[in-house]
Amino acid sequence: MYRAHVLVCGGTGCTSSGSQKVIEALERELKKNGLENEVAVVKTGCHGLCAAGPIMVVYPEATFYSMVQEDDVPEIVSEHLLKGRIVKRLVYKEEDEKTQGIKSLNDTDFYKKQHRIALRNCGVINPENIDEYIGTGGYEALGRVLTEMSPDDVIQLILDSGLRGRGGAGFPTGLKWRFASGNRGNVQKYVCCNADEGDPGAFMDRSVLEGDPHVVLEAMAIAGYAIGANQGYIYVRAEYPIAVERLKIAIGQAREYGLLGKNIFDTGFDFDIDLRLGAGAFVCGEETALMTSIEGNRGEPRPRPPFPAVKGLFAQPTILNNVETYANIPQIILNGPEWFSSMGTEKSKGTKVFALGGKINNTGLVEIPMGTTLRTVVEEIGGGIPNGKKFKAAQPGGPSGGCIPAEHYDIPIDYDNLISIGSMMGSGGLIVMDEDNCMVDIAKFFLEFTVDESCGKCTPCRIGTKRMYEILDKITKGNGTLEDLDKLEQLCYYIKDNALCGLGQTAPNPVLSTLKYFRDEYVAHVVDKKCPAGVCRSLVRYKIDADKCKGCTLCARNCPNDAIVGKVKEVHMIVQDKCIKCGTCIEKCRFGAIYKE
Repeated sequence: MYRAHVLVCGGTGCTSSGSQKVIEALERELKKNGLENEVAVVKTGCHGLCAAGPIMVVYPEATFYSMVQEDDVPEIVSEHLLKGRIVKRLVYKEEDEKTQGIKSLNDTDFYKKQHRIALRNCGVINPENIDEYIGTGGYEALGRVLTEMSPDDVIQLILDSGLRGRGGAGFPTGLKWRFASGNRGNVQKYVCCNADEGDPGAFMDRSVLEGDPHVVLEAMAIAGYAIGANQGYIYVRAEYPIAVERLKIAIGQAREYGLLGKNIFDTGFDFDIDLRLGAGAFVCGEETALMTSIEGNRGEPRPRPPFPAVKGLFAQPTILNNVETYANIPQIILNGPEWFSSMGTEKSKGTKVFALGGKINNTGLVEIPMGTTLRTVVEEIGGGIPNGKKFKAAQPGGPSGGCIPAEHYDIPIDYDNLISIGSMMGSGGLIVMDEDNCMVDIAKFFLEFTVDESCGKCTPCRIGTKRMYEILDKITKGNGTLEDLDKLEQLCYYIKDNALCGLGQTAPNPVLSTLKYFRDEYVAHVVDKKCPAGVCRSLVRYKIDADKCKGCTLCARNCPNDAIVGKVKEVHMIVQDKCIKCGTCIEKCRFGAIYKE
């Protein structure tokens, strides 16, 4: 029995910030002070607030320490764990200066408006210890399903819950399972998990796998029972080494406990899971390409129909759901469909996990009820935009999504609302942009990603996205015309209508949405030959304010291309033909005399 538990985040973000060294130092200091039998150190998954990492939470007080370094550990052990005095300088502080006193983790602005279902165990349990998962009700849902419910009962329960796929498309999960459920026991079937999270800025699935891997195993076994499958595959990115390692440990432990393999819970039900590592191809996140890759072939999509529920992996009936979808299943079984459907909106039930990134104070992982407004996510949970800048747009769904402009800042986030404004939920990456972002440049960034990641199987995606990128590049260099804008829009609709797979069909979304809501920026690039945000180098001019220039020569001395001329104590001038727009002069000027136009 321990009198205190110290939870240290072992997710990828905190690990990269040195949390492993913190854990090692903690174990050394506890031993030095004779506390190793009184205080337990638990390496958890991601807590969510990545911007404050490495994170440490001390129970029973739930004291939330942020940005803990190895050098801080002796003080924490000697003061807090030995003498019971909280180390106030390391306690997480809200941006709001009016906040008084010490808050627990759940009382902070970042957490208190969240409702964690998929993330309920992340940051709470040791993901490498199956007993801790079982201690929080783990595998109880599987036991209940196998001993008390028929396969059709399970499918109906999932249907009644209103759960929709969290991978992006939002297809009803129960309906997908029903399509694959026919002819049980007579044909080989498969259950697959899509953990190939390739969207820029997305890390939701990775965090679930790192923090609560058993929930995915349990849910896949439930899905296997529902459709009549005995084999599952998790397709996970090789670039997620921590997730891969914890999945391997979890699968080994589940097999050892008889929760995977033959005759689970003595019910005669057999189900096992194997891992397959992806090589980092974005297209392998598309369901048919993923299955083709598992089969050992080049990951390319194939035409549908037939859909995977009829002819999927190894040409057998297959269901594929992503990590977050599976993470909801056990809780729906245990708490009932009414509980789940009571959250969210009429057509989008439950919660959604988002990875907040970009121009936002609280970078990290959040889980909110469907229908929460974008403003709430950005301003209250995300802590607003740094440096007092104004919100300009948010991009959900990465290269497959469309931007949400400031005029829709109060839109309730759910599947249908986002589609109605030309955006989409996507898997859950949410990149926030402020007034300093150029929307043409943003569209170009996502198109460049799509061009690089296109599998090349279909011409609309292989050639069309390349032509779109070339037009955007031309515009950002100041060589675009109004005719180019019309051509760009025409290409977008052609690709949407003719690309083979969902990734190709959604590739034009960033361009279409920015053309719709920020057309004035495109026109400024084309007609005025200016970038309003001052981002596109070719369209930016650096100038010196004669009233502020003191003639100190500091800018001229540091210019790498000798583009600044002028004598000591006289106003300097920038030779535009020689200026490479590196920004060194602005950095070095101590009088604020240089500006971008």
